[in-house]
Amino acid sequence: MRQYSPDLTPPWKKPKPVPEVPAEPGLVVEEPGTGFCGAVIRCEAGTVTLEDRFGKHRVFPLEPRGFLLEGRVVTLVRPSSSAPPRPTRTASGSVAVPGARARVARAGRIYVEGRHDAELVEKVWGDDLRIEGVVVEYLEGVDDLPSIVAAFSPGPDARLGVLVDHLVPGSKESRIAASVTSEHALVVGHPYIDIWQAVKPSALGIEAWPRIPHGQDWKTGVCRALGWPENTGAVWQAILARVGSYKDLEPELLGSVERLIDHVTVP
Repeated sequence: MRQYSPDLTPPWKKPKPVPEVPAEPGLVVEEPGTGFCGAVIRCEAGTVTLEDRFGKHRVFPLEPRGFLLEGRVVTLVRPSSSAPPRPTRTASGSVAVPGARARVARAGRIYVEGRHDAELVEKVWGDDLRIEGVVVEYLEGVDDLPSIVAAFSPGPDARLGVLVDHLVPGSKESRIAASVTSEHALVVGHPYIDIWQAVKPSALGIEAWPRIPHGQDWKTGVCRALGWPENTGAVWQAILARVGSYKDLEPELLGSVERLIDHVTVP
């Protein structure tokens, strides 16, 4: 006698198997029924909690074929306890997107005053900027900012953001910034003489940044006052190495950079 399978469903009607993916923290998936997209922050018995880019949480059941991963249907399963946890946040505090590809660069740009500024922005906000497709370029000072902005020709599809050092009322920098009038260009800054000061002293193991008399080179004066080598390039690399995340930076810088990213990436 022939043996027949108890499942009489034609092969072409049977659902294709889908991969099982461990719901590790930081994995970004979409729940197709609601369209909610977010990073896994918790996986418990039978449920998974997702957090979207705005910080909103949703809890979903761990059902077969219940999620989309990069557009493909998957079944989320509880990760093994031995699996190393993935980071759930970037250095800027945003939800991490492991394995995400950099977006094609936008026409918009963010300009910063110097190489050190650019390196600090890259270290803390680099993951966010690559996902958003934002390129950061550095300027050698802002004395020619109005002509630089004019040459860039900012517009609705090519917005420009500029980060300026020592942007305080009555300063030369504030007068230059005020002369930029394009509605598609945003000039913001921080109150510090140099980007070094935007790093919290506690991150460097010092009580405070020293006051340097007018007329002295500020960076050289800082190195002398703190007993650091007067090789400012090497000192900066040592400072940068102590910055682990946004928590090591002053809020005045954090707010300014976040405003620039929002300005350049506005739909």
